[in-house]
Amino acid sequence: MTEILDNVRRELDRLELPDGGTVISRDMVRAMRLEGGEVRFVLEAPSPEMARHMEPLRAAAERAALSVEGVTSAQVALTAQAPEAPAPTLKVGRHPEGGSASIRPSGVRSILAVASGKGGVGKSTVASNLAVALAREGRRVGLLDGDIHGPSLPRMMGVTERAQSPDGKILTPLEAHGVKMMSIGLMIEEDRAVVWRGPMLMGALQQMLSQVDWGELDVLLVDLPPGTGDVQLTLCQRAAPTGAVVVSTPQDVALLDARKAIDMFNTLKTPVLGLIENMSMFHCPQCGYEAAIFGHGGVAQEAERLGLPLLGALPIDLDTRLGGDEGRPVALGDGPVSEAYARLADRLVQGGMA
Repeated sequence: MTEILDNVRRELDRLELPDGGTVISRDMVRAMRLEGGEVRFVLEAPSPEMARHMEPLRAAAERAALSVEGVTSAQVALTAQAPEAPAPTLKVGRHPEGGSASIRPSGVRSILAVASGKGGVGKSTVASNLAVALAREGRRVGLLDGDIHGPSLPRMMGVTERAQSPDGKILTPLEAHGVKMMSIGLMIEEDRAVVWRGPMLMGALQQMLSQVDWGELDVLLVDLPPGTGDVQLTLCQRAAPTGAVVVSTPQDVALLDARKAIDMFNTLKTPVLGLIENMSMFHCPQCGYEAAIFGHGGVAQEAERLGLPLLGALPIDLDTRLGGDEGRPVALGDGPVSEAYARLADRLVQGGMA
């Protein structure tokens, strides 16, 4: 019996399709069986549209089966795969709704804004590593990429999947390294520019806060874009952050803009929890030489002048850059930089902020 069915398959493998391959190589033969001398099987077309044009192929398959010694009759049925229902989608990027109503997720205990006055100071690097460090402390952590025009957190967290909406109304956050995360970068191609005006940025932030299934979180970190614009305004006025941390390098140019970010939070009645000095010192791993590439101590001096805590001083090193490019934040490992993030996370936990 098996030999006869093998011979039938060999004959069917001679039936070439117009667009290449055979009914065997394209895996279109289903449920083949032999009863006495009668062979029965199903030809499954890839789509109902294709099945409507396959009657000649079905008849040819019957003739091929009948040509095999030991086969007295053949019955071939033609069917097609049911078309898949389109997955529900949720369009992100619209004008904000609800006036001044709160968009703070109900299950989130604390929202921390990670901000900077200017770009290029490593704010997203700090946000991603701090999220990982807090997760390693046992916190339930979320990470929201509020930098709509320049979303970098998917790359830094090593997430390549697309965000899905099971019902077309609520997005399911993705998870990496124990952190739930959401970013506009999870909904568009990596190289595609987001060319939106302020109202659409505000609407996108509103959706990623209120239309994402964040669940129960101890802390949600929001990586804000540089500056003092619409996204910052929307977050502070409608999500009531628990507080903000301001990231700056020690150089004077960065501190000038950091002061503006602090003034913005003061204006919007959002507590500034402290400052973080990033890229504070470079330690050569080969010779041990230390270089203050961007200066050193400027953020500490500014924090003292403003009466704010210096939450941490983070060095500049190769592992941090490699970890960000490879989607493995340096806080996941061991070493001086990971320990610095662990101390920063512990300080926020002990202060009741995370």
